[in-house]
Amino acid sequence: MNILITGGTGFVGSHLTKELTAKDHHVYILTRSPDKHNDTERVSHIGYDDQEISNLPPIQGVVNLAGDSLFGYWTRKKKETLLSSRINTTQKLIDMIQKMDRKPDVFISGSAVGFYGTSEDLIYTERTTEPGKDFLAKVAVDWEKAASQAEQMGIRTIYTRFGVILGNEGALPYMKLPVKLFAGGKIGNGQQWLSWVHIYDVVQLIQFCLFNDHISGPVNVTAPHPKRNKDFTKILADALNRPYWLPTPAPLIRTIIGEMSMLITKGQFVLPKKVLDSNYQFTYPNLRAALEETERTKA
Repeated sequence: MNILITGGTGFVGSHLTKELTAKDHHVYILTRSPDKHNDTERVSHIGYDDQEISNLPPIQGVVNLAGDSLFGYWTRKKKETLLSSRINTTQKLIDMIQKMDRKPDVFISGSAVGFYGTSEDLIYTERTTEPGKDFLAKVAVDWEKAASQAEQMGIRTIYTRFGVILGNEGALPYMKLPVKLFAGGKIGNGQQWLSWVHIYDVVQLIQFCLFNDHISGPVNVTAPHPKRNKDFTKILADALNRPYWLPTPAPLIRTIIGEMSMLITKGQFVLPKKVLDSNYQFTYPNLRAALEETERTKA
């Protein structure tokens, strides 16, 4: 299969590319700077210009993972970039697909559990259609709306709503830092839910969506057992052989990092009902095993 990926050199994209090429698929990574990357037998880096796009072979699958990192102080400019980087890349992909004589069979576009908003007591599944009202929910809603143009072209379209991805990149190194510095403890009241997923299962779930024709629409890419912040941090401290004792007041977090603090002080309980109903078997359904694995495989 020929698969086109945006964000192919990022955290999730690089893991996905490695897995796909190991299974003899050819990956075409769409990037603004193709000359900065080395092609291999099964990986080609291409730019956004029409000439390179016209030279592509028929593409069976598209995976859209591009978007500016959520980490950083959310100034007005940063928030504009968070939104525009996702919408603009998705629109460019849609424009490319419209020009293809043969349309892809499947279009997978990134999204996030932020779609649902935050709650300490509600349970969200793919059947939840009412989005949240905060900034992250708006980003997810607009991102999915842009991607839905593929669906209108008759392409099987999937919106992968990622939870907090655990691996040696992404959010986990930041979450580990206070624990490693012997300052680990709950954030605020510790009751906020964290819907997490191991990077290995993320890659397997994307492939599950790619190759299972009955999967479409929103798909929650989260492990089946979310944890409250207080429990997540306790298990993390145990995995790192560090104490769990120093709670951090939520107002202090908000003072230090501003609106981005909602990633830490708020959360949502999200279940991956669609893939569970489709008999996907998680390799890391439990948090302790997932964290221990990231420690074993860190560079």
